[in-house]
Amino acid sequence: MRFLLVPGRGVPYPEHWSWQWARTLPGCAWAPEPPGPPYLAGERVAALHAALTADDEPAVLIAHSAGCLTVAHWAARHTGPVRAALLVTPPFVGDEAPHDPLPMRSVVVASRTDPHATFAQATRMAADWGAQLYDAGPVGHLDSKTGFGPWPDGERLLRELAHRGAEA
Repeated sequence: MRFLLVPGRGVPYPEHWSWQWARTLPGCAWAPEPPGPPYLAGERVAALHAALTADDEPAVLIAHSAGCLTVAHWAARHTGPVRAALLVTPPFVGDEAPHDPLPMRSVVVASRTDPHATFAQATRMAADWGAQLYDAGPVGHLDSKTGFGPWPDGERLLRELAHRGAEA
């Protein structure tokens, strides 16, 4: 099984959990490599689709921030070999985000103190997408600025999601 990291709007700091996973998780790659701002949804969706269709091997998507929106937009328009998606702290953008259920098993990781979405907004996104909600507590945007280089809870969630996705 392969793992595709779907970046957010900005380029994460080198100590960010996503870079650590890219370096240490077997079968892990960026889709696309974090390009930084501006976030252009069409370009990100095209890059994700290209990465997914380049190989028939099933993938687990790991998205942070605006990358969660990339996954939702991709799923609204495409199909591909996706087993599951871990969607970490999606930002609230109102009606700009698709509201349709995702066609894969998914978990939305929500923070009680995220500056980009209230817990209620993240809960609504999880419900719209048909995703399980994981309450991460008061963890900000779950990035290196809020102390998340290593993220053991995320590693556990990913293992569980990948395992359950393989059984589906």
